[in-house]
Amino acid sequence: MKKVIGVRFRSAGKIYYFDPKDMEIKKGDHVIVETARGIEYGTVVGDPKEVEDEKVVQPLKTVLRVANEKDDEQEKKNKEKEREAFKICLEKIHNRGLEMKLIDAEYTFDNNKVLFYFTADGRIDFRELVKDLASVFKTRIELRQIGVRDETKIRGGIGICGRPLCCNTHLSDFIPVSIKMAKEQNLSLNPTKISGVCGRLMCCLKHEEDTYEELNRKLPNVGDYVTTVDGLKGEVASVNVLRQLVKVVVEEGDEKEIHEYKADDLRFKKRHKKEKQLTKEEMKELAKLERQDKTQGLDDN
Repeated sequence: MKKVIGVRFRSAGKIYYFDPKDMEIKKGDHVIVETARGIEYGTVVGDPKEVEDEKVVQPLKTVLRVANEKDDEQEKKNKEKEREAFKICLEKIHNRGLEMKLIDAEYTFDNNKVLFYFTADGRIDFRELVKDLASVFKTRIELRQIGVRDETKIRGGIGICGRPLCCNTHLSDFIPVSIKMAKEQNLSLNPTKISGVCGRLMCCLKHEEDTYEELNRKLPNVGDYVTTVDGLKGEVASVNVLRQLVKVVVEEGDEKEIHEYKADDLRFKKRHKKEKQLTKEEMKELAKLERQDKTQGLDDN
């Protein structure tokens, strides 16, 4: 077991472990650490804790120091410089006529490198752009192409639920999302209704997937024939997954009526869920949504 602290370098970014040594560090503190990109300023996301050796990426680097007022002031200046760097890079891109969309600019804490994040439909030859930027900033320049999910994570926004985007507020990593999750939750398979701001499948489809899988195991499908607790037989008209209620069309004499029962009060043989029929266009759109970004992620310390 090793004693570590978790550190983030950007909002909702990945959490990296560092050795706190004998320093008194608590959640919310800012620390100065050494990473693969150089000296960085990060935020501690939890109090020191013990973790298993296999969960730690070796070699485990140590915290250089707890950030002081001078460090905080340096970080503030870097943020101001990043805004200026963004404007300059945007102008250089326009002058070169490059088909790329600049998303963000980031200085390492020690100003040893400036990183520019961008999106583009294909590969971009930005060698001349790097030369232009290096002549202005007099430091190492790195241009990194990112995917649409990463773009949305940086920019943020409001989702269809009316709340700030999950990826921008609390999701450290992008979790795999599939069409199967939407089917399990009985959602519309219209691509425009299950895709997020980024145009990909909504990350929140994963949040309740386990719960829906467990609840659906206890329910019949619409169209199944069931036997009720009072000995009647009928066809399932609808189900309420969260309340575990089933509406059944039963025959009483010559009349048909719809009665509602608790799922536990019904006997039935579970069948495979019927797949919704989709048009070729819908199937193509859904297939596009399921493709994963192959570009490198944001946090690569």
